[in-house]
Amino acid sequence: MPAGIYIAAPEGDTGKSAIALGILHRLAATVAKVGVFRPITRASVGDRKPDEVGRGGSTPSNSSDSRDYILDLLLAQATAGVPYERCIGVDYQRLHADRDGAIDDIVERYHAMADDCDAVVIVGSDYTDVASPAELGLNARIAVNLGAPVVLAVRAKDRSPEQVVHAVEVCLAELSAQHAHTAAVIANRCEPTQLNAIADALRPLAPKTYAVPDEPLLVAPTVADLQAAVNGTVVAGDDALMNREVLSVVVAGMTADHVLERLEEAAAVVTPGDRSDVVLAVASAHAAEGFPSLACIILNGGFELHRSVGALVAGLRLRLPIVATTLGTFDTATAVGSTRGRVTATSQRKIDTALQLIESHVDLADLLAQLAIPIPKVTTPQMFTYQLRERARSDRKRIVLPEGDDDRILKSAGRVLQRGIADLTILGDEKQVRARAAELGVNLDDATVYDPRTSELCDEFAEQYARLRAKKGVTVEQAREIMHDVSYFGTMLVHTGRVDGMVSGASHTTAHTVRPAFEIIRTAPGISTVSSVFLMCLPDQVLAYGDCAIVPDPTVEQLADIAISGAQTAAQFGIEPRVAMLSYSTGESGTGADVDKVREATQLVRSRAPELLVEGPIQYDAAVEPSVAATKLRDSPVAGKATVLIFPDLNAGNNAYKAVQRSAGAIAIGPVLQGLNKPVNDLSRGALVEDIVNTVAITAIQAQHE
Repeated sequence: MPAGIYIAAPEGDTGKSAIALGILHRLAATVAKVGVFRPITRASVGDRKPDEVGRGGSTPSNSSDSRDYILDLLLAQATAGVPYERCIGVDYQRLHADRDGAIDDIVERYHAMADDCDAVVIVGSDYTDVASPAELGLNARIAVNLGAPVVLAVRAKDRSPEQVVHAVEVCLAELSAQHAHTAAVIANRCEPTQLNAIADALRPLAPKTYAVPDEPLLVAPTVADLQAAVNGTVVAGDDALMNREVLSVVVAGMTADHVLERLEEAAAVVTPGDRSDVVLAVASAHAAEGFPSLACIILNGGFELHRSVGALVAGLRLRLPIVATTLGTFDTATAVGSTRGRVTATSQRKIDTALQLIESHVDLADLLAQLAIPIPKVTTPQMFTYQLRERARSDRKRIVLPEGDDDRILKSAGRVLQRGIADLTILGDEKQVRARAAELGVNLDDATVYDPRTSELCDEFAEQYARLRAKKGVTVEQAREIMHDVSYFGTMLVHTGRVDGMVSGASHTTAHTVRPAFEIIRTAPGISTVSSVFLMCLPDQVLAYGDCAIVPDPTVEQLADIAISGAQTAAQFGIEPRVAMLSYSTGESGTGADVDKVREATQLVRSRAPELLVEGPIQYDAAVEPSVAATKLRDSPVAGKATVLIFPDLNAGNNAYKAVQRSAGAIAIGPVLQGLNKPVNDLSRGALVEDIVNTVAITAIQAQHE
């Protein structure tokens, strides 16, 4: 039976979805298959019988209105692969019609889905009317029937420490009356100034108690939410900014000069469409240095902008969304002010914020220790990426991101800084970088920004580069021009120790990223070949594939270099290196120039690194499949359990990693460059934000080993 943990609350607006998210994220880094279950949901479950739900029967409507957004949020982070339809118990209608029968249905449906999981996060019901102990008691009763300990979430917002304690005491009495085991109490949404007082007051009430501060961002609506609330139409602006969170509202019922005094970061400004003075002032302020970056302008009253004013605003080339509504000022302000945001599966900034809050204020390892979760024998992609980020956090390094004009880089930078993975330096025009980051809702306050075209470091770097390349005839004047290139400037930051590593390539070629490293950083002692590996995250293990990106047709010596570097890289990331030198032939069964090259390279690896477990030539199936290895190379310490797979050339390696990535659904992290004196890593030009974050973590870990 899998371990389960039940998150329950006595009322609404406790932020229990953020708590569930934090617990789920930590569980996914601990065990292979983590599931989510919602015993009671507002979404319609339909007329299915229990066995139909448990065994993949009829499904509810797929419209967004019929789906439980909390379940969608958590399933996006879950790893058990159980579909939405099997993760629902009953709806409120079923519960009100027959409470005992509904609980029987919940238990049956829970066990049907839990059979496919190692651990399950169970999220209790939401509150649709006046809060009372009755609904908490029902959740407690369900938790007892599911055999799951309860994490009690209480809302501390607008409550004194004494009021929070009273609420917890009432809840604990109700849980005890239902014979539920309370694993922990979390007071969420605490006023930051009262955080310590609430934590101290809670401590005597339960063995595990935690206090988490309020974070306005988590309940902030997006511009799109406000547009829907006022039934508005987008008349100008960048669609990509419609998902920006709105942190305040300014109702511009005063003159323009007083409006400007009240502008705040990420504010929505509500003004009648015929107030040309206010519209022009606000639009100009958004574009001007020294004023906050606004989230949107909402034009109410059904007035269109005067033609000349509209032309002037268009001429400012703003990306700021402008929304028009027919509602009057009062109705618009009321609708906007009452709109509450959600943490959804697509709101990555809120997800990162919630995870950071829970990880910082709740000892998740200690809490989950109560579940007696078995030690896993596999490493899933989620476990591996979590371990990467934890290792990067343990000794933070400074990484430079040269492509500050790429939105993906800015979004990744925000995530890296928020999660504490690394300190960052970003290259680009500082005003433009920070302005665009603000528009995207990315906080870069903790990042350093250099502009290679104007930085005072250019002269110093030019002189050093000219000395390094003197034999190639490079003059200081030529070097100064070269230093305006972001890749060269970023590489010099690494070379001079101002940063510890570089990640580039989102909008540049591999050659553009790697060439400066060859010229400036150069290879590590004992290594003459710069190569790469991809860390291939399969469903139950992580393998290293090399070389799949750099060396087209390696010589015997280069192939040995790639193998030795690949083993060292694997070890850096917790992969026990067992190296397979791949070929179309295994052992002594084949001959030919290609096989002989691999055979010679294998012998060279053994002579240069006698402590390393290496086998070659060997075919891929014999390298990774024990049953095949038992037939072809019975006594090999590598065959059947290889972890570092070295391909004979780039043609084989590049195609192999892409075949496994696309056909087997593996996550490919890389290419991770190896053999350099200091870490520089290349991104695919199609890299996603998640890929960039992982590569920054990898680069930071490499820097820890320098």
